[in-house]
Amino acid sequence: MIKCPYCNDVHNVGFVSTRLAGTDGVSLETTKWAQVFEQEGFQCHYFAGELEHPEACSYVLPEAHFSHPEIRNIYRQCFGTCTRPRHVTREIHRLTRKIKDHLYDFIKTYAIDILVPENALTIPLNLPLGIALTELISEMGIPAIAHHHDFFWERQNFMTNSVWEYLNMAFPPHLPSIKHAVINSSGDNQLSLRTGISAQIIPNVMDFENSPPPMDDYAADVRQALGLADDELLILQPTRVVKRKGIEHAIELVHRLGAKARLVISHASGDEGFDYEMRVREYSSLMKVNTLFVSDIINDKRGTTDSGKKIYTLEDIYPHADLVTYPSNFEGFGNAFLEAIYYSKPIVVNNYSIYSSDIKPKGFDVIEIDGYVSQDAVDKTRQVLLDPQRCKAMTAHNYRIAAKHYSYRVLHQKLSIMIADCRLCMFK
Repeated sequence: MIKCPYCNDVHNVGFVSTRLAGTDGVSLETTKWAQVFEQEGFQCHYFAGELEHPEACSYVLPEAHFSHPEIRNIYRQCFGTCTRPRHVTREIHRLTRKIKDHLYDFIKTYAIDILVPENALTIPLNLPLGIALTELISEMGIPAIAHHHDFFWERQNFMTNSVWEYLNMAFPPHLPSIKHAVINSSGDNQLSLRTGISAQIIPNVMDFENSPPPMDDYAADVRQALGLADDELLILQPTRVVKRKGIEHAIELVHRLGAKARLVISHASGDEGFDYEMRVREYSSLMKVNTLFVSDIINDKRGTTDSGKKIYTLEDIYPHADLVTYPSNFEGFGNAFLEAIYYSKPIVVNNYSIYSSDIKPKGFDVIEIDGYVSQDAVDKTRQVLLDPQRCKAMTAHNYRIAAKHYSYRVLHQKLSIMIADCRLCMFK
């Protein structure tokens, strides 16, 4: 371990979030950031309502999770309305004090030198956690790097609320000891415009320095497990079933291709309800597209279901895909876009705002739609699927560009500068 030049203590970093588990973007990027901190000589520790890290470096507090009943009750009574009952204010204060006490204990237990709030000061799904973090950082002056994935003003459901004073105070806070990192240029622009805070743009990344490992025996039977015939295309929609993913576009594209194909949707609806999933199922039936919802056999770890079926990871599925669809209407960045490039798969992508401003200008060769499926997009998709040489040239070109702009090397370069700034604060 690298030692502090002014003392004998080992450096410790504390990641704080509502949940650091599973395959959501925040959890995945936190793991990548942790690798950089470890390379910089830090030991990593984690505070959240749900964790998948070793117990020795974990501090689990149920009230930190956005799905905790008391936290959900606060959320329901503060958003979608312009006033809140007085007892809700008292509950916010009570839970803020409780969470802050545990944050102090977390910092003391693991001798934390730098805090890294992961979206906890960005999206107000857990108001008391964000307020507690803000108060603690203000009280301690502890160096912090706030990693912002998607701001509350980017989501319509947060704009009608009765907690503007808390949002202006803590989502995110403007404090001298906090450095801010955003994942796209729009976030940087809006953060500066709305709060006066300057930030470092650190995009999401993949390990493009190292190609994916070859398919192993465990994953060799994926097509059979999904019930695909040998001559059937596997078209992968590697997202949750939520409205902003625009899955209707993927269904229409498959329908218009006129090929023997199945659309495979990897993830479940999650915590945003099942109404949209019913819409997708009905639309698939209407368009006569064979759509598979396979979240029961895809997880972040291999295993078996209660009925004895094999559980695969998304990394097991990608090598079998003939095409990836990513027709999202909005994304904070687009992890699935990078994953498709990493696994050398052709991709159909909607021209969502962050793709248009940050990703597209890099020069990727993809099949684009712009809010609707055009005949040109159908023709280009058919060409790529029927011409292996065209497909190979496309995916190789995309991999080279992604390696230049979205590799671990880029992450290390950008994040190490922020870590160095925090070190100066640590040893004043």
